Amino acid sequence: MTRFGVHTLILILAMLALPIASAAAQTPVGGTAPESPAAAQVAQKPPSPRIFHIPDPYPGWKKVLFIGDIHDGAQVAHDFSVSHAMSTIEMLGRKYHAFVTILRSDEELLTKQKVWGTGKYAAGGSMPFPGRNLDYFDAVVFYTNGELQLTDEQKRALLSFVHDDGKGFVGIHTATATLRDWPEYGEMIGGYFDNHPWNVFNAPVVVEQPGFPAMKPFPKHFRITDEMYEYLTPYSRENVDVLARLDEKHLDLADKNVHRTDGDFPVAWAKMYGKGRVFYSDLGHSPTSWDDPRVQQMYVQAIRWADGSIDAAVTPHPMPLH
Repeated sequence: MTRFGVHTLILILAMLALPIASAAAQTPVGGTAPESPAAAQVAQKPPSPRIFHIPDPYPGWKKVLFIGDIHDGAQVAHDFSVSHAMSTIEMLGRKYHAFVTILRSDEELLTKQKVWGTGKYAAGGSMPFPGRNLDYFDAVVFYTNGELQLTDEQKRALLSFVHDDGKGFVGIHTATATLRDWPEYGEMIGGYFDNHPWNVFNAPVVVEQPGFPAMKPFPKHFRITDEMYEYLTPYSRENVDVLARLDEKHLDLADKNVHRTDGDFPVAWAKMYGKGRVFYSDLGHSPTSWDDPRVQQMYVQAIRWADGSIDAAVTPHPMPLH
């Protein structure tokens, strides 16, 4: 072979050996090939953020969700009353070691779905932080007005909370002037607001069920200055246990704003809704009502009855004859 041919052969062999040497240089002693860039990127992906949980600060206590939302109703007529009612109930629940209350002016927690914060505290954020939902509570209190902003899921959740789970619901004053376009709510609470013929006045009241816990602060007959209602269907004494009513003998039934002709103007009632307990009273229109120890005790005992802390029978009955 000529010298030119030898040199050519050597050059060809060297060129063939280069890829092999390069691959060998990149292969570890163990013989495992390096990961592709895409695989390396997956391997270096940061772990999912830890979900933060806070232990229940009040284990063993009854939990109450108080919603005071009047943004869709007569705001100026009740803004101070709602604020005073919420602070009073929250304070009294702790004072008597009866229950702890979370106060909200929105309906976010009225759900059985998971509740999350926003921004970095949202479910996909860097610090996901779950909130509370209806499963945490033993009773819900409404001092509300108007149609609110409930989704279909929230409506189902509220009804199920009371009817199926056997939890409690307490309605205050304008709670019967709430969610008029949702008949199932009217069925649960027991009736809808129609009118307040006499506005705020020194109302004569008769207690029909003195043994019911929420009625024990009152004598059989008493007067109280507040705004009293008359009610529309589905209100019926066949479905609710009227605990107290206005004394029709001392009312101006000739007032043109009076619509009922049977003289039946309940002040407070209790009822069962499925497995759950429901209490309602129209007392609480004025801020001063919430400074009345009788009204304070009525609502505290009503909540305790609704959340299952104390028992009392519900016995619907006709209007007593004179």
